[in-house]
Amino acid sequence: MPDRVFKLVWSTRVITPTQSSEWTDMDSVLRQLVRGKALLFIIVLSLGGSFHMGSNVTLISSPAPFIKSFINSSWTERYGEAPGEKTATLIWSTIVSSFPFGGLFGSINVRWITNHLGRKRAMIWNNAISFVALGTMIASRFANSFEMIMLSRFLFGFISGLATNIHCLYLGDSSPKKIRGMVSLTVALSLSSGKLFGQFMGLSEILGREDLWNILLGIPAFFSIIQMVTLPFFPEAPRYLLIEKGNTEECKKALQFLWGPGDYKLEIEEMLLEQAALRGERSKTLLELLRDRNVRWQLLSLFIIQEAIQFCGISALSLYSFSIFQEAGIHVDEIRYVTMGVGLSEVLTNITCGLLIDRVGRRVLLWVGFGIMAVIMALMTLTLELKDYSFWIPYSTIALIFLFVIFYGAGPAGVFPPLSHEIFVQSYRSAAFVFIGILMWGGFTVLGFIFPFLMVTLKSFSFVLFSGVCLAASLYVFFILPETKGKTPLEISEEFRNITVCGSSTDMDLCLETKL
Repeated sequence: MPDRVFKLVWSTRVITPTQSSEWTDMDSVLRQLVRGKALLFIIVLSLGGSFHMGSNVTLISSPAPFIKSFINSSWTERYGEAPGEKTATLIWSTIVSSFPFGGLFGSINVRWITNHLGRKRAMIWNNAISFVALGTMIASRFANSFEMIMLSRFLFGFISGLATNIHCLYLGDSSPKKIRGMVSLTVALSLSSGKLFGQFMGLSEILGREDLWNILLGIPAFFSIIQMVTLPFFPEAPRYLLIEKGNTEECKKALQFLWGPGDYKLEIEEMLLEQAALRGERSKTLLELLRDRNVRWQLLSLFIIQEAIQFCGISALSLYSFSIFQEAGIHVDEIRYVTMGVGLSEVLTNITCGLLIDRVGRRVLLWVGFGIMAVIMALMTLTLELKDYSFWIPYSTIALIFLFVIFYGAGPAGVFPPLSHEIFVQSYRSAAFVFIGILMWGGFTVLGFIFPFLMVTLKSFSFVLFSGVCLAASLYVFFILPETKGKTPLEISEEFRNITVCGSSTDMDLCLETKL
């Protein structure tokens, strides 16, 4: 961004609008949410957003044996013989990887779609694809076609990749600064809730049966349909309306609709200040974002934190927890309920993070969370190696799994959605979410391929690698990342610009060499 932008920001920082008194007079965050339609808006947006993605991630686990059996029977009916083991594995792997591949494709298109349609219309049209995905999935069983399962999972992935990014953009552009962190954190809360919902619906008592697997995998489409019907009654994002469309009156109406009566003068002044600083600045492309030296620290921070979340070991625990619980003496039929308990822990800790994020700030939750996760992973390596030495060691491993999920949900998983929105001004934001989507879905795909080989080669020592990743992320956040709590995007951008090779931000006024 040109220097003139930041000169304008710095010269006006003493008069940067603070949150209006009507927010500080509120007794609680909940009252702020129910003054208008904000709480209902958050729920509706979540259903077709990250909740949709979360449910898709876990729904595939329960019917896996039934789908593999369907692949065998479908192949046998076509070719007169059962598929070879490698062929069946390849088909199943393709079905599984179709979802993250679709998510990657969807996230790449988020900038183009949101710039042309806006946040609201982009979300609505994205939901329309759910009709095709649902119809294809239901018909696959009757058509005896595993290719249709692949296509449906790809479409669901595309919907999730696009919707999750739009969800973050839409919420962030609609939230007042004082509670922006808590509101944006509902993205993570709905993601973990979606995962828990998928686990619940996959129970054999619900839809986890052989004759219902195609219905089970199509469930996320119904939430997209609900959002498609209800979202038109809500306004476009206020920040988008003012900064990108220049419509101050519609922005004010949107704020009043979402957050209740008020003139919102200071909130609008903050947006006008950002609009003035960005005058003439068009929305950046991904290539322009990557080439811009003014946002190199933001990009590096996104890369480190997102990849640390991806490779911190949470996915490994999801895959490894079944055998750990089994070795602890838990009956096979009860393990799925214990696994749901782990999922419930993540949901509850996301809620806890929401209560803390606008009080203690983003940095503390991040570096403490990653730091404790690093210790837990190191301890887990020991307990897995020593599990046969005493009867209580497997139980300590279970306790470590629950602790890991708690600090994961209350730290990195909860903080990243609001942080990723805050650290970019409006003209960079859409391209930044394309970058995030590529990191997230690309990492998702890579991890799915390499983790089985990692477990075969290193076994429990693979958790040492996860510990190292968490430790590196904790150190980066502690020494480099500036605090973003209670600051405007322009102020945060200035913080990042003042990071030096040996230092942190201007507010911290400390040198990395001194800290080390």
